[in-house]
Formats: sequence, C-alpha cells, structure tokens
Amino acid sequence: MLTAEHVKRVAREAGADVVAIGSTDRFEGAPTQMDPRFMLPSARSVVAMAFRHPRGCFRGIEEGTFFTAYSAMGYSSINYIYQPHVLHRVGRLIEDEGYDVLPIPNNFPWNNINVAGWTTPEETARPNPARSRPASPGKPAPDAFIQIRLACFAAGLGEIGYSKIFLTREFGPRQRLAVLLTDAELEPDPLVEPGSICDRCKACARACSGGCFPADRMVRVTVAGRQLEWCDLDMHRCSTYFCGGAPASNPFAVTAEDRTEFGKDVGTAQQHKLKPLYGYSRALEGASGCIRACMMHLEETGRIQSRFNERFRRKPAWRMNLDQA
Repeated sequence: MLTAEHVKRVAREAGADVVAIGSTDRFEGAPTQMDPRFMLPSARSVVAMAFRHPRGCFRGIEEGTFFTAYSAMGYSSINYIYQPHVLHRVGRLIEDEGYDVLPIPNNFPWNNINVAGWTTPEETARPNPARSRPASPGKPAPDAFIQIRLACFAAGLGEIGYSKIFLTREFGPRQRLAVLLTDAELEPDPLVEPGSICDRCKACARACSGGCFPADRMVRVTVAGRQLEWCDLDMHRCSTYFCGGAPASNPFAVTAEDRTEFGKDVGTAQQHKLKPLYGYSRALEGASGCIRACMMHLEETGRIQSRFNERFRRKPAWRMNLDQA
C-alpha cells in the first residue's frame, strides 16, 4: 500500500532535502488560470520538495572572488539536472502503484502565459489572449500556471517570507523548489503557520543592492484558509540587479559599456561577456538581501535548524571602488 511516509522516504533517498505533502482541496478558490487541478484534474495530492543550495556556493560571491558556483551549482544544475531525476524516481514509485503523476521541476517558463516580461499578480491570474485561448468554456488558456511557492505552502513545506522567497524550517531561504501532482490520496502534512519562520526583520530589504522593496506595497492572497502576504517587489529592478546591475557589487562591470549592458532589464552582458554555464550565468549579485541577509539573520537568531561551525559573514561586505572605474 502506498503511503505518504513511503513517498517522502523515497524522495529523500533520491536526493530531496525536505519533503511535504498537501491535499489539492487546499487550492479551492484559486484563479482558474493558476489552479493545478486543471493541469491534472484527478489530482488529490501535491508532493512538495526542497533542494538545498550548499551554503558554500555563496562564499565566493561573499568574498568577491568566485561567482560561478551559485549560478551553476546552486541554481541551474538543481533545476535542470537534479530535480528532474528525483521527480522521475518518485513518480515511478507512485505510477507503479497505478496512480497518475505530473512532475513539475523549477525549470518551466512560469510566465509563459505572458508575451514577455514580468506581470502583476492580477495579470498572471488571467489568460493572455495574445498567446492562447481556452480549448473549451470553463478551462484556463494554455498553459495553465501553478505558483510553485503557494503550492509548497499548501503542502506544508514552509512559508513565504517578506521578500517573497520561500522559507523552510530547515534551511530558511537556501533551497530550490519542485512539486509533483498525483491522484494518489496521501496523508497531508500540517501547514506551516505564517510568521513561524519570517519575523519581518526586513534585513532582506536593507541589503538588496537594487532597492527593489517598496515600503508601502504588499501582496496579499488567501491559501488553504490562511492569509499570506509579502512585499510587492519591483520585479523589473530585481531582474536587473540580481544579474549584476549594481556596479558597486559587480567586479565584471569594468567599462562604461559593461555597466550599460549589465544595467539593462534582465541584463545582456552575462550572455556575451560571461558565457552561460549550465544554461545560466546571471545570478552575479548572489541574492544579497533575499537569500544571504535573510539566511544570516535566521541562522544567527536560531529561527531555522541549519547550523554551521562558523558564521557566514566574517568581515564587512566588500564594495567596488567606483572612483577607479
């Protein structure tokens, strides 16, 4: 007999660091365009998995000496190589018991209902008539969209922090997420109550190199009977500064032309000055606020389980001397 504990054990043995399971009725009330039950109508359970970033992947960025590791090993290799392998193994287990599975790694183009660029939550929840139209009345337009952070909250994996980054009790912000939908009815885990991990210290906002956190705008949604909220980030700025748009924290922005290219939306300099590694080379800024500052705060205040022999930050953060540029 297939059980939730068996599924979670196999997922952990395959390589997932944290696993939780939720029932799909927790998505009741979700916008049609974002309801995963339209992706697998028979789905009864969502299996959520977290895959840790090794903390050392941020060490070179913290030192200002080695920037490849986070993009390659903390980002793309997890999304494109590791997650599909684990999802496939867990999916085989469930399918061999006669149930359907839909694996969803974190490498799909989640804004694919849009023609281009970032959109507001309200726009994301509606079909984009310039891209596709519903196959029949009452259905979402292809492709239906699942908000992976909300799915992981509904499964009891963790909570969404002030920065919109997903937080687990085990690693705080230091992981990538994947989910698997199945029509197997598995025992659900309890929800992680909002505020259990994030204490709204706003270290993420203070450390953000792009100033992407507006002080007066929040996003609020209700999932599984809980009201969730996070800062309404300026995603245009985030997509630029995450990619090295701040010259003071980007040693690759050597010339005026470099700084112009790195300063474009989603950046272009990474693609021709810094060749993609594992299909991705953009994460130069190393998530200084939403991951590194948050991680340090949660470790130092004991709000997460992750423990290390040494503190992550051991000296003042470096900055480039722009007068010499």
